[in-house]
Amino acid sequence: MTSRIHLLSPRLANQIAAGEVVERPANIVKELVENSLDAGADRIEIDAEQGGVKLLRIRDNGHGIAKDDLALALSRHATSKIITLDDLEAVGSLGFRGEALASISSVTRLTLTSREQSAEEAWQVTAEGRDMVASVSPAAHPTGTTIEVRDLFFNTPARRKFLRTEKTEFSHLEETVKRLALSRYDVGFTLRHNGKVIHALRPATRPIDREKRVASLLNPTFMDSSVHIEREAAGLNLQGWVGLPTFSRSQGDMQYFFVNGRVVRDKLVVHAIKQAYRDVLYHGRHPAFVLYLWLDPKLVDVNVHPTKHEVRFRDGRLVHDFLFRTLHKALADVRPDAQLPPGGRLEDAGQQSQSLSQQSAPATGVEAGEFSEQTRLNWQASAPQAGTISPSGYQTAYSSGNATQNTVTQSAVAEQLQAYQTLAQPLEGAQPFTAAQAVSGTVATQALPETDNEDVPPLGFAIAQLHGIYILAQNTQGMVVVDMHAAHERITYERLKLAVDEQGIHSQPLLVPETLAVSEREADAAEQYSEEFKRLGVELARVGPESILIRQIPVLLQQANAAQLITDMLSDLMEHGSSDRILAFRNEVLSTMACHGSVRANRKLTLPEMNALLRDMEATERSGQCNHGRPTWTQMTMPELDKLFLRGR
Repeated sequence: MTSRIHLLSPRLANQIAAGEVVERPANIVKELVENSLDAGADRIEIDAEQGGVKLLRIRDNGHGIAKDDLALALSRHATSKIITLDDLEAVGSLGFRGEALASISSVTRLTLTSREQSAEEAWQVTAEGRDMVASVSPAAHPTGTTIEVRDLFFNTPARRKFLRTEKTEFSHLEETVKRLALSRYDVGFTLRHNGKVIHALRPATRPIDREKRVASLLNPTFMDSSVHIEREAAGLNLQGWVGLPTFSRSQGDMQYFFVNGRVVRDKLVVHAIKQAYRDVLYHGRHPAFVLYLWLDPKLVDVNVHPTKHEVRFRDGRLVHDFLFRTLHKALADVRPDAQLPPGGRLEDAGQQSQSLSQQSAPATGVEAGEFSEQTRLNWQASAPQAGTISPSGYQTAYSSGNATQNTVTQSAVAEQLQAYQTLAQPLEGAQPFTAAQAVSGTVATQALPETDNEDVPPLGFAIAQLHGIYILAQNTQGMVVVDMHAAHERITYERLKLAVDEQGIHSQPLLVPETLAVSEREADAAEQYSEEFKRLGVELARVGPESILIRQIPVLLQQANAAQLITDMLSDLMEHGSSDRILAFRNEVLSTMACHGSVRANRKLTLPEMNALLRDMEATERSGQCNHGRPTWTQMTMPELDKLFLRGR
């Protein structure tokens, strides 16, 4: 005998709904604080005991709830935020379903106390999960609302067993409060755990206060290692901060993205940001960011997930391209001068540097720090200009052969000692010890011309090469150390990309066209995006319901697995409306070429060559990282050096 269809009891229906909304105390905090924000509160206090399992108390100064609405507020599908379907299609509030309070009260002991601004007294409603009977009584309370939630899952022991330790549950709760505090800078938040204040955040209305809030909630070094973004186009507005590639994380624990003030974890957003970092981030590392996207509420559907963590954009491709292009350009525009710490000093004349690249002609001889018999490399003449390198000619002056090895003569030693002597002024009243004295007993000094700090470029001027690997340079902040191979690799790589972009994507027909078995949906996508494939140098033809023919691919991808590449592209196009598989593969080929064509370790460079490399770094996009995501240079400031050598103690 089959069971008859019947209606579920309100208590059981609410407990089923609670399974979707309430998983742990952090979910309760999210729902209740969002209600407080919708109520116009600008001060919210959260108290938790035993990770929020024993007690959660959320108090706000919002507009409150009327007496007649208190009991109704605990009913399912009771809300003041939407009335018609048009309201649902353009939701502007954080909550709108009217399920949270009913779900929470079905698995906890809940007390809600509230007072409207115009009311003479406050009223309180209580409900316990088992019978769901709400009782209303008068109470003392200022304008606003306080909700106490006790004994989570007291009536569903099986679900209580899935809760973690107190420390783990509170860490989830604290992370939820962080997200809410980042979503609304104009609201003050206080979080206490077992009576101890964890966060006390004042409203942040000024930009500097917002930066302080981000730094206090995330990491103080995040603001120093991030780029501020503010861009608007096509009805989309993106603001916030993205971390530099050097501030990457081992896991995605510092990624916050908000859509119209609501924190979301959307696959389309993640894909766009991942693409923007692809060229600069080390494999396996994750970027850090705090970003806010604002758009017309009608262009985004927030009613696609029980916890509202996911959204669906009406025009996903537009949003994806906007995010990718904005972040890609922001990261590309980062130059060394934007990454240097503020301040810096040059105390003594002995710390002043000579402006080699400012001279009308490249320095030679003693000024360049060369041996008299050293064969020079004509860097300026042989260095390629941007946009003029072809894939077959990617080797530059850095790799045009090994430096000539010469016998060191007495005169060469004297010349080098004299050049070294010019790096420091002699002590007052002391007779300088010169190179000439060391060799022939005569006295000959040469003063170093003074240079204004304003004339010193961001990466300064080269002073030496260390073990044939690193370039040591001096700038106004202190000392710069450059990995010359990594730096030149990035410069060569960017020039190769520019050259190939200017020449366009060259394709060639396959001698034997390759038939690819795909699903019917993928074959439909191949037809739909045929023009997109042609733009990328790929020609496809549908030869059956579930098969396509690959007739032409780009020249640079001759060694690639064409079938796998096309399949991956179809997957991207169906999900995101765009694909950069070919671009990524092309860049991987150019990256390998740049790596093999860059200056190698133990390659001796002259000072003019080193300075030319520094100037190229300052003018090259993404020069802070090599093609593999490793840093190309680092700065040691004078205060850091002073601390290292205990100066001033």
